[in-house]
Amino acid sequence: MSSRFQSAVLGSSPVYPSAVVWSDENLVAVACGSTVSILNPGNPVVRGVITIPSSEPFPLGVIDGGEEDLLHGCLLPFHLSRDARPCVRSISWSPVGLANNAGCLLAVCTTGGRVKLYRFPFCEFSVEWIEVMDVSEMLYNYFKTTSFGESHIISSESSDVTLRRESADHECASDLPVSSLVKDCKRRKPNAASVAAQDWQIIPVSDRFGKTQEKVTADCNLPLITVQQYASRSAMLMSLTVAWSPILGTSGNGVAIPHNYSNYCSILAIGGKCGRISLWRIHAPEIYSIDSAKCSSKVSLVGLLKAHDTWITAINWAQYGSDVSKPHLLLATGSSDGRVKIWRVNGEELLMSSEVINDSFSLLKEVTGLAWAFDGRCLYSCSQDNSFKSWILVGNSLCEVPNPSHSPGLKSSPDVPYVFDSCFGLAVSPGNLAIAVYCLNICHGISRTHRAAVEFLWIGGQQLDISSGACPDIDNESFPGLPEKVLIWWECNMLWSLGQYENPSRILNIWDIVAALLAFKQSAPEYVEHILLKWLTSYFGSQFGNSMTLLSEAFKFLPKLSSRQLHLINIIIRHVVLKECKADHMSSKQQELKGLSVTKDQVNLWMELLLSSENELLERLVGFSFSAILSLLSNSSVDSFEVGCGSLDGLRQMEQWVSHNEKNVKDHSKFLAAKVGKVEKR
Repeated sequence: MSSRFQSAVLGSSPVYPSAVVWSDENLVAVACGSTVSILNPGNPVVRGVITIPSSEPFPLGVIDGGEEDLLHGCLLPFHLSRDARPCVRSISWSPVGLANNAGCLLAVCTTGGRVKLYRFPFCEFSVEWIEVMDVSEMLYNYFKTTSFGESHIISSESSDVTLRRESADHECASDLPVSSLVKDCKRRKPNAASVAAQDWQIIPVSDRFGKTQEKVTADCNLPLITVQQYASRSAMLMSLTVAWSPILGTSGNGVAIPHNYSNYCSILAIGGKCGRISLWRIHAPEIYSIDSAKCSSKVSLVGLLKAHDTWITAINWAQYGSDVSKPHLLLATGSSDGRVKIWRVNGEELLMSSEVINDSFSLLKEVTGLAWAFDGRCLYSCSQDNSFKSWILVGNSLCEVPNPSHSPGLKSSPDVPYVFDSCFGLAVSPGNLAIAVYCLNICHGISRTHRAAVEFLWIGGQQLDISSGACPDIDNESFPGLPEKVLIWWECNMLWSLGQYENPSRILNIWDIVAALLAFKQSAPEYVEHILLKWLTSYFGSQFGNSMTLLSEAFKFLPKLSSRQLHLINIIIRHVVLKECKADHMSSKQQELKGLSVTKDQVNLWMELLLSSENELLERLVGFSFSAILSLLSNSSVDSFEVGCGSLDGLRQMEQWVSHNEKNVKDHSKFLAAKVGKVEKR
């Protein structure tokens, strides 16, 4: 297994697999019993919590039959005692942009079969996250309108139904604690027993003699159904696992549509006990706001897939192919019989469909043996026998490859044991360079105890090709300590990860990239410099002969870069190259950086590049603000007094900035500043 660099000890033990997920906002959610703990991996302490409440069962119907029907095998799970408060069975983060504050939603599936969506408490200012939607209630309403796919249902609405609890002294022949509900009807025997399916609860209550009594509640206005119908309906509504797809919705030129467009959405897949997966299209809110507590997202059921013949236990999505204008997805599904299936999904049909469809899925491959990484090229799996495996997609088959075994500068914790007995879930970091594994350690002895922890492992050196040759510009003698192939894959994967963040629709969260570069910087600073210069060469061109020439000429090319690329340069220089510089001395050229392989002249060049990129970003921000104000004032329906009063102080600061940097700012910025100044005088 890969080497650990961070860990967080949790108070509760995991109960179900798929118990840890990592969001694009760099939050890690961990399911612990009846709660969900939310952590920040940079400082792994609990930052939020979701407490799962009890919920009322769905009113499915009344079982039409006698006492012998209550002893049918399919009702056995409902005779057994169960906790009053359900546990968390599965959790999954949505992509960024689906919550009201433009953040992520967290889907939570409980042992009661309920699936609900939660958001960050940006209005409530509390630790407890806020419920915004009950998807299970919507699934029940859909099945109710379709009569659960059944053709004949006995009606009891016209009958006078009286339900009574039998005396506590009554026991059936098999001595099982069975409660009967008697229907008084002229057309039926007076002692016929029936129970309200899924609308009654058996709660064991021990009396002073140790006998078990039962408390039964029922709804009289329910249809009569058979035992088999009850079992089938319960399985259809019993959700077991959840997973969000990548964002769907593109413009005609293949660029991701901004978050406020109506077809910017994600597909929430919910796997059930019946082997069926329901797919819900959830749109981003039309308007983002931190003042409104309501969820204004549009939700539609768009697909039902019969994926397995047994319980669905795991689901995971990945983007397939590079043509975002015609999105295709990969859906990996696992079931309780040990099978894993890989499906191709037509994302365009799910995006445009106005009704529930079943033919947008094609089986790609079934393997036995779940989180996707590296743009759907790699699949990670773990199991409760403590196995952790890596797979790469080659054509129509998955091939196992070695796990990354070498990592940059390691960080260990003496409080957490490294040897564990079971793995209960895994999640890949936003940049795909690290993975979080939820593990359980069983301590045997006089008292059998459980200890849980989240292990953060590096996967940046993951091999993504079965036959890979050596990279010509990697000299292993210059970067000792790690095998050449490991260095090659770390370089390729870090450059790929940086390239993914050039997309402006993706939230700028490069925590794992920065952490990996800093870890390498401790043992191989020349290797870090090699990667960064190669990355900058992709921006500025390869016509420069050496690093000094590249850094000295880079500022001339900054106006041609996108704002996202400038932000990336700024973050990498501040948090990696000039990490040792203090913030208040960042503008000084006299800083000396310990542990770097660069010369003092190179340090000054990096500093010049940082300041130039910041000035370019500031000038773009000022120009955009000026243009926005002038555009608002040109609109006759906007009150110029309101615009001026609301932004007067900020305008003056921006005008002063343009005046102080008159020699460096562009003529267009000066023109806008002068035009805004005239408006202020008016």
